[in-house]
Amino acid sequence: MFIYTAKLPRKKLAWGVAATAFLCCVLFVQPLAAPPSQAASASPAPAITKIRSNEDRIEFLQSYGWKVSETPLAVEELIIPETMDQSYDDYLALQSAQGFDLTSYAGKQIQRYSYAITNYPTGEREVQANLLIYKNTIIGGEVLSPKIDGFLHGLAMP
Repeated sequence: MFIYTAKLPRKKLAWGVAATAFLCCVLFVQPLAAPPSQAASASPAPAITKIRSNEDRIEFLQSYGWKVSETPLAVEELIIPETMDQSYDDYLALQSAQGFDLTSYAGKQIQRYSYAITNYPTGEREVQANLLIYKNTIIGGEVLSPKIDGFLHGLAMP
């Protein structure tokens, strides 16, 4: 039997765990998503198309009542898949309930900005808000807890 050890800085380990948890949430969102009655009651997304700065993104999140960190936790370049199989159905439904249509951006390169939420109603820490942006237009977003038993819901405050 072999045992391998590695020394990792806590910050890199935390990012790895958060990224893995987010990916799991996206792939297995059905058990974590709100029931359809709650998803349908979410208010439609405000139409904001001129998102050019960090202040614009923060202002957008504040319009939902969130207090977030001044700087993003992460900024990532993503490509929306050309074709989406059933594993995306619940995530697309979550976005659609908020007034976003990700299918219109299939094959496009987008940016995902992740911010730390500091005022989640339950007091839970490490909650994040993600914004999906294509050419200065917000095309999607969600609030999530990257913990193993975390949650994923729309941008509206629960």
